[in-house]
Amino acid sequence: MVYFTDSQTYLQQSILLLEARPTTARISTRYRLNKAPPEPPADSTLPPPPRGVLVLKTFDPISGACLKYKTNKAAEVGRLVAAMGKCARVMAAVPPLEEKSEAPEAKSEAAEKVEEKSEQKLQAGGGGKKKKKGKK
Repeated sequence: MVYFTDSQTYLQQSILLLEARPTTARISTRYRLNKAPPEPPADSTLPPPPRGVLVLKTFDPISGACLKYKTNKAAEVGRLVAAMGKCARVMAAVPPLEEKSEAPEAKSEAAEKVEEKSEQKLQAGGGGKKKKKGKK
């Protein structure tokens, strides 16, 4: 069992394992949320302990390979869950999504009309008169 300290390395190794054995290798996620700690004293300078822990595990029973990554950083949890989509596509033997890059020449007529209207509004300027507030 290999424990990773870097999320990027874990993701790369997991994708390699899933590409090598897409039918048997599996990813499991486990999230544990601890109870809220009691209120610390007002003069305490210590940061509060982390509340949740996410553990990701990629396991292949045939080869016996097991990759684990553990984190308690909230920002990293969201990023890792989003990145699991890539791994799930590999696991399901679905081709990876390609980035859509629209060429400027490939704009539809409707898109051009919308752009023209927005440009006209910007050029018109003004904004009308401001309403006066009444006395109270």
